[in-house]
Amino acid sequence: MDSSLKHKRATYHLYTFTISKLIATFGSSVYAFGISLYVLALTGSAASFAVNLICSIVPRTILAPVAGFAADHYPKKVIVILSQIASILAVGGLLLYSMSFGLSLVAIYVTTAFLSVSSMFTTVTFSSSIANLIDADRIQRAMGFNQSAMAIATIGGPVVGGMLFGFVSMEIFLLIQVVAYSLAVLLESTMNFKLYTNRMEGTEQKESFFEGMKEGITYLRSNRVIVVVITMALGVNFFFSALMIGLPFIAIEQLQVEATHFGFIEAMLAVGMLLSSIYFAARKPVQQPLLFAKRGVLTMSVLLAGMSVPLLFVFGYWMNVSYLLTLMLVFGITNVFVNTPIGVMMQTDVDEEFRGRVFGLLESMAMAMMPLGYLLFGLLYDKFPAEWIVIGSSLCLIAFTSYLMRPAVLREANSKPVPAATGLAE
Repeated sequence: MDSSLKHKRATYHLYTFTISKLIATFGSSVYAFGISLYVLALTGSAASFAVNLICSIVPRTILAPVAGFAADHYPKKVIVILSQIASILAVGGLLLYSMSFGLSLVAIYVTTAFLSVSSMFTTVTFSSSIANLIDADRIQRAMGFNQSAMAIATIGGPVVGGMLFGFVSMEIFLLIQVVAYSLAVLLESTMNFKLYTNRMEGTEQKESFFEGMKEGITYLRSNRVIVVVITMALGVNFFFSALMIGLPFIAIEQLQVEATHFGFIEAMLAVGMLLSSIYFAARKPVQQPLLFAKRGVLTMSVLLAGMSVPLLFVFGYWMNVSYLLTLMLVFGITNVFVNTPIGVMMQTDVDEEFRGRVFGLLESMAMAMMPLGYLLFGLLYDKFPAEWIVIGSSLCLIAFTSYLMRPAVLREANSKPVPAATGLAE
């Protein structure tokens, strides 16, 4: 394909991918908010809500490597479209069930599990496809747009969901999700998932799942920089469980922040992500992504320790609220300063034939760390002063980051050339 035509096609992918991501994520956010409120209103039980959360996390944790293997061995476009159609069928099935028999907890749990699996296949496959859809010079812009779409959905989904919950039935929530996924499928069906690829037709190896995963693990072990990136991601997810559990505990239980004001504090995280995503979409690619990410993680570590300030020093109510608003805004900004350069690095440094398995393993391990971190820090906050937990977590993360991203690893990362890509018509 002519280079100018490929560039135009990549530009089309850039915006189509972003719009598709925004539509699907926004619909999912509205659905998740509505289902959460419905389960709590139906049962009044936190345990029932927790079961729904487990139905969302456990299938993703177990099956993410399968999605990665499929993305490496089968046409990515087919996987994305089929998984989106599966999402439509899952939510559409719940809609029909609700219209016929009324919603039940079992039906919601089953739908949540199926939706978790189908959306995970979409996410892993799309993550491994960005470098195939968009030219190398604009991968960072694509990652920035992707983060922007997620931030907008995070902000807007609960707002729209909250406005609708009091005025429309749950069937409307489900219908919104079906429409969102349907629009996403229509957009994704027009994309060429082989625009930029190094793989020739028919070169995919036909191997068993276990052979493929063994080969993927062997590949990971041979690439120290990618192992460091994945290990770093797991460490950050784990230690920042202290923030996700500690923020509502510190703000509401210990500082007596009102629920409405706490909602604004949580929203500032997404606002910060949106602002920094726009910045990365407009700036040139980061030249030393691992060093850039290291500085971002160390900054996040300091912000984590900053959660202790209102507990160690006596401030007034509005001072506490203003401080937490600012802290979460900066945290949201810094979060994207870590994620975007690392995401670009993963797209360019991981060989195309292993990209799906690498992202699948990363998804699986990251999801596994969430409940582990939530459980551990939930217990710690019940036993020890909150200020010492966030300070201790901050110091551990600083030590963890400083060791993993030591100068020798940074030099090795900077010495890796960016692989060139060739284009094949789909």
